[in-house]
Amino acid sequence: MAPATHNKFIRFLQEDLAISASCLKIALRHREQDPGPLPMILWQYGLVTIEQLERIYDWLETA
Repeated sequence: MAPATHNKFIRFLQEDLAISASCLKIALRHREQDPGPLPMILWQYGLVTIEQLERIYDWLETA
C-alpha cells in the first residue's frame, strides 16, 4: 500500500470506524511480530467486528 493510501486508510479506520489510536498501535505491533493484513489482525484481536471488517474490505476495494 502506498504511503498516501496508507494514511487515508488509517484516517478511515479512526474517523469512520472510530478505532482508537491505541488499538491501531496494538495491531501494528502484532503485525511486526506476525506479518499479515492489518484488517485481519484487527479482527483476530477483537478490535473490529465482522461488519467493520466488511466495511474495511469494501473501502480497500475502492481505494
